[in-house]
Amino acid sequence: MKRLIQIALGLALVAALCAPAMAKKLVVAHDTNFKPFEFKGEDGKYTGFDIELWQAVAKIVGVEYELQPMDFNGIIPGLQTGNIDVGIAGITIKAERQQVIDFSAPYYDSGLMILVREGDAAIKSVEDLKGKIVATKTATSSVDFVKASASAKEVKLFPNNDGMFFELMSGGADAVVFDMPVVKEFAMTAGKGKVKTVGPLYQGQSYGIGFPKGSPLVAKVNEALKKVKADGTYDKLYMKWFGYAPGK
Repeated sequence: MKRLIQIALGLALVAALCAPAMAKKLVVAHDTNFKPFEFKGEDGKYTGFDIELWQAVAKIVGVEYELQPMDFNGIIPGLQTGNIDVGIAGITIKAERQQVIDFSAPYYDSGLMILVREGDAAIKSVEDLKGKIVATKTATSSVDFVKASASAKEVKLFPNNDGMFFELMSGGADAVVFDMPVVKEFAMTAGKGKVKTVGPLYQGQSYGIGFPKGSPLVAKVNEALKKVKADGTYDKLYMKWFGYAPGK
Protein backbone atom coordinates (compact mmCIF):
# COMPACT_ATOMS: atom_id res chain seq x y z
CA MET A 1 0.00 0.00 0.00
CA LYS A 2 2.82 2.37 0.90
CA ARG A 3 4.37 1.73 -2.52
CA LEU A 4 1.08 2.54 -4.27
CA ILE A 5 0.74 5.80 -2.34
CA GLN A 6 4.30 6.80 -3.36
CA ILE A 7 3.51 6.07 -7.00
CA ALA A 8 0.28 8.05 -6.80
CA LEU A 9 2.06 11.00 -5.22
CA GLY A 10 4.76 10.83 -7.88
CA LEU A 11 2.19 10.89 -10.67
CA ALA A 12 0.41 13.81 -9.01
CA LEU A 13 3.71 15.71 -8.83
CA VAL A 14 4.44 15.08 -12.52
CA ALA A 15 0.94 16.24 -13.44
CA ALA A 16 1.38 19.38 -11.36
CA LEU A 17 4.70 20.15 -13.02
CA CYS A 18 3.31 19.56 -16.51
CA ALA A 19 0.10 21.51 -15.99
CA PRO A 20 1.67 25.00 -16.25
CA ALA A 21 3.44 24.01 -19.47
CA MET A 22 0.24 22.68 -21.00
CA ALA A 23 -1.79 25.67 -19.82
CA LYS A 24 0.85 28.20 -20.84
CA LYS A 25 -0.64 31.32 -22.32
CA LEU A 26 0.71 32.33 -25.69
CA VAL A 27 2.61 35.60 -25.84
CA VAL A 28 1.14 37.52 -28.77
CA ALA A 29 3.15 40.57 -29.78
CA HIS A 30 1.65 43.53 -31.58
CA ASP A 31 2.78 47.00 -32.52
CA THR A 32 2.19 49.77 -29.99
CA ASN A 33 0.96 52.25 -32.58
CA PHE A 34 -0.24 51.03 -35.95
CA LYS A 35 -3.72 52.48 -36.23
CA PRO A 36 -6.20 51.11 -37.30
CA PHE A 37 -4.55 47.68 -36.90
CA GLU A 38 -3.47 48.13 -33.29
CA PHE A 39 -3.50 51.11 -30.96
CA LYS A 40 -4.42 52.05 -27.41
CA GLY A 41 -8.07 53.06 -27.07
CA GLU A 42 -9.50 55.70 -24.76
CA ASP A 43 -10.07 53.02 -22.11
CA GLY A 44 -6.34 52.28 -22.03
CA LYS A 45 -6.73 48.90 -23.70
CA TYR A 46 -5.28 47.93 -27.07
CA THR A 47 -7.71 47.43 -29.91
CA GLY A 48 -7.83 47.49 -33.71
CA PHE A 49 -8.28 45.19 -36.68
CA ASP A 50 -5.33 42.93 -35.84
CA ILE A 51 -6.31 42.68 -32.18
CA GLU A 52 -9.91 41.70 -32.91
CA LEU A 53 -8.98 39.38 -35.77
CA TRP A 54 -6.58 37.50 -33.50
CA GLN A 55 -9.26 37.34 -30.81
CA ALA A 56 -11.59 35.59 -33.28
CA VAL A 57 -8.83 33.25 -34.52
CA ALA A 58 -7.67 32.33 -31.00
CA LYS A 59 -11.22 31.45 -30.00
CA ILE A 60 -11.47 28.98 -32.88
CA VAL A 61 -8.01 27.49 -32.23
CA GLY A 62 -8.83 27.24 -28.53
CA VAL A 63 -5.77 28.93 -27.05
CA GLU A 64 -5.31 31.42 -24.24
CA TYR A 65 -2.95 34.32 -24.76
CA GLU A 66 -1.66 37.58 -23.42
CA LEU A 67 -1.01 40.59 -25.61
CA GLN A 68 2.50 42.03 -25.60
CA PRO A 69 2.72 45.54 -27.08
CA MET A 70 6.18 46.42 -28.38
CA ASP A 71 8.00 48.41 -31.04
CA PHE A 72 7.70 46.74 -34.43
CA ASN A 73 11.44 46.23 -34.83
CA GLY A 74 11.50 43.92 -31.81
CA ILE A 75 8.80 41.52 -32.96
CA ILE A 76 10.70 39.41 -35.51
CA PRO A 77 13.79 39.04 -33.27
CA GLY A 78 11.41 38.01 -30.47
CA LEU A 79 9.90 35.32 -32.68
CA GLN A 80 13.37 34.11 -33.66
CA THR A 81 14.43 33.66 -30.04
CA GLY A 82 11.13 32.06 -29.02
CA ASN A 83 10.34 34.78 -26.48
CA ILE A 84 7.20 35.49 -28.51
CA ASP A 85 4.78 32.83 -29.72
CA VAL A 86 2.83 34.94 -32.22
CA GLY A 87 3.31 38.29 -33.91
CA ILE A 88 0.41 40.14 -35.49
CA ALA A 89 1.34 43.68 -36.44
CA GLY A 90 0.79 44.26 -40.13
CA ILE A 91 3.92 42.23 -40.87
CA THR A 92 4.61 42.15 -44.59
CA ILE A 93 5.38 38.67 -45.90
CA LYS A 94 8.86 38.97 -47.41
CA ALA A 95 11.31 36.32 -48.59
CA GLU A 96 14.05 37.42 -46.19
CA ARG A 97 11.64 37.27 -43.26
CA GLN A 98 10.44 33.82 -44.31
CA GLN A 99 13.99 32.60 -43.84
CA VAL A 100 13.88 33.33 -40.11
CA ILE A 101 10.20 33.02 -39.13
CA ASP A 102 7.07 31.26 -40.38
CA PHE A 103 3.99 33.08 -41.64
CA SER A 104 0.31 32.29 -41.76
CA ALA A 105 -1.58 32.61 -45.01
CA PRO A 106 -2.00 36.28 -46.00
CA TYR A 107 -4.81 38.03 -44.13
CA TYR A 108 -4.60 41.58 -45.54
CA ASP A 109 -3.49 43.07 -48.87
CA SER A 110 -1.75 46.43 -48.64
CA GLY A 111 0.92 48.57 -50.30
CA LEU A 112 2.87 51.79 -49.75
CA MET A 113 1.69 55.38 -50.16
CA ILE A 114 3.30 58.80 -50.04
CA LEU A 115 2.08 61.42 -47.56
CA VAL A 116 3.00 65.11 -47.89
CA ARG A 117 1.92 68.38 -46.33
CA GLU A 118 -1.36 69.77 -47.62
CA GLY A 119 0.16 72.71 -49.53
CA ASP A 120 2.89 70.70 -51.26
CA ALA A 121 2.39 70.64 -55.04
CA ALA A 122 5.91 69.50 -55.94
CA ILE A 123 5.69 65.87 -54.81
CA LYS A 124 3.32 63.71 -56.81
CA SER A 125 5.17 60.41 -57.13
CA VAL A 126 8.21 58.52 -55.86
CA GLU A 127 10.33 60.13 -58.59
CA ASP A 128 9.67 63.52 -56.99
CA LEU A 129 11.29 62.37 -53.76
CA LYS A 130 14.75 62.73 -55.32
CA GLY A 131 16.84 64.96 -53.09
CA LYS A 132 14.10 65.15 -50.45
CA ILE A 133 13.99 64.11 -46.80
CA VAL A 134 11.71 61.12 -46.28
CA ALA A 135 10.44 59.80 -42.97
CA THR A 136 9.32 56.22 -42.39
CA LYS A 137 9.26 53.47 -39.77
CA THR A 138 12.26 51.45 -38.62
CA ALA A 139 12.62 47.83 -39.83
CA THR A 140 9.63 47.98 -42.21
CA SER A 141 9.38 47.22 -45.92
CA SER A 142 8.94 50.94 -46.59
CA VAL A 143 12.58 51.48 -45.60
CA ASP A 144 13.78 49.12 -48.32
CA PHE A 145 11.46 50.70 -50.89
CA VAL A 146 12.54 54.28 -50.15
CA LYS A 147 16.23 53.43 -50.21
CA ALA A 148 15.89 51.51 -53.48
CA SER A 149 13.47 53.77 -55.37
CA ALA A 150 13.30 57.29 -53.97
CA SER A 151 16.84 58.68 -54.40
CA ALA A 152 16.14 60.64 -51.23
CA LYS A 153 18.65 63.03 -49.71
CA GLU A 154 18.00 61.50 -46.28
CA VAL A 155 15.80 58.76 -44.84
CA LYS A 156 14.74 59.43 -41.27
CA LEU A 157 13.67 56.35 -39.32
CA PHE A 158 11.28 56.31 -36.37
CA PRO A 159 10.21 53.47 -34.05
CA ASN A 160 6.53 54.47 -34.21
CA ASN A 161 3.99 56.19 -36.43
CA ASP A 162 3.65 59.32 -34.30
CA GLY A 163 7.31 60.20 -34.79
CA MET A 164 7.29 60.06 -38.58
CA PHE A 165 3.98 61.93 -38.89
CA PHE A 166 5.14 64.67 -36.50
CA GLU A 167 8.39 64.99 -38.44
CA LEU A 168 6.42 65.64 -41.62
CA MET A 169 4.01 68.16 -40.11
CA SER A 170 6.78 70.03 -38.28
CA GLY A 171 8.79 70.44 -41.48
CA GLY A 172 11.57 68.04 -40.56
CA ALA A 173 10.71 65.80 -43.50
CA ASP A 174 9.28 66.44 -46.96
CA ALA A 175 7.27 63.23 -47.11
CA VAL A 176 6.32 60.05 -45.30
CA VAL A 177 6.28 56.72 -47.14
CA PHE A 178 4.44 53.98 -45.32
CA ASP A 179 1.65 51.39 -45.40
CA MET A 180 -1.45 52.59 -47.24
CA PRO A 181 -4.14 51.94 -44.58
CA VAL A 182 -2.14 53.68 -41.85
CA VAL A 183 -1.29 56.68 -44.03
CA LYS A 184 -4.88 57.06 -45.25
CA GLU A 185 -6.29 56.75 -41.75
CA PHE A 186 -3.98 59.50 -40.47
CA ALA A 187 -4.81 61.77 -43.41
CA MET A 188 -8.54 61.40 -42.67
CA THR A 189 -8.28 61.88 -38.89
CA ALA A 190 -5.47 63.56 -36.94
CA GLY A 191 -3.83 64.93 -40.09
CA LYS A 192 -6.99 66.10 -41.82
CA GLY A 193 -6.44 69.45 -43.53
CA LYS A 194 -2.71 69.29 -42.74
CA VAL A 195 -1.50 66.42 -44.92
CA LYS A 196 -2.57 64.56 -48.05
CA THR A 197 -1.74 61.35 -49.89
CA VAL A 198 -0.26 61.57 -53.40
CA GLY A 199 0.68 59.19 -56.18
CA PRO A 200 -0.32 55.58 -56.79
CA LEU A 201 -0.13 52.57 -54.49
CA TYR A 202 3.39 51.16 -54.56
CA GLN A 203 4.55 47.59 -53.95
CA GLY A 204 1.42 45.51 -53.49
CA GLN A 205 2.01 43.63 -50.24
CA SER A 206 0.34 41.02 -48.06
CA TYR A 207 0.37 40.89 -44.26
CA GLY A 208 0.77 37.60 -42.42
CA ILE A 209 0.76 36.48 -38.81
CA GLY A 210 4.28 35.58 -37.67
CA PHE A 211 5.47 32.52 -35.72
CA PRO A 212 8.78 30.98 -34.65
CA LYS A 213 10.15 28.55 -37.22
CA GLY A 214 8.42 25.18 -37.02
CA SER A 215 5.52 26.38 -34.88
CA PRO A 216 2.60 23.91 -34.88
CA LEU A 217 0.26 26.88 -34.62
CA VAL A 218 0.65 27.84 -38.28
CA ALA A 219 -1.65 25.14 -39.69
CA LYS A 220 -4.24 25.68 -36.94
CA VAL A 221 -4.29 29.44 -37.48
CA ASN A 222 -4.62 29.02 -41.24
CA GLU A 223 -7.69 26.85 -40.71
CA ALA A 224 -9.12 29.42 -38.32
CA LEU A 225 -8.52 32.23 -40.84
CA LYS A 226 -10.50 30.24 -43.42
CA LYS A 227 -13.37 29.90 -40.96
CA VAL A 228 -13.55 33.59 -40.00
CA LYS A 229 -13.62 34.49 -43.68
CA ALA A 230 -16.28 31.89 -44.46
CA ASP A 231 -18.62 32.84 -41.60
CA GLY A 232 -18.53 36.60 -42.28
CA THR A 233 -16.50 37.60 -39.20
CA TYR A 234 -13.59 38.84 -41.31
CA ASP A 235 -15.82 41.05 -43.49
CA LYS A 236 -17.48 42.59 -40.42
CA LEU A 237 -14.14 43.44 -38.83
CA TYR A 238 -12.81 44.81 -42.11
CA MET A 239 -15.82 47.09 -42.52
CA LYS A 240 -15.62 48.19 -38.89
CA TRP A 241 -11.97 49.25 -39.02
CA PHE A 242 -11.51 50.41 -42.62
CA GLY A 243 -14.98 51.64 -43.52
CA TYR A 244 -15.29 49.62 -46.72
CA ALA A 245 -15.58 45.97 -47.72
CA PRO A 246 -12.56 43.83 -48.64
CA GLY A 247 -11.56 44.25 -52.28
CA LYS A 248 -13.19 47.66 -52.58
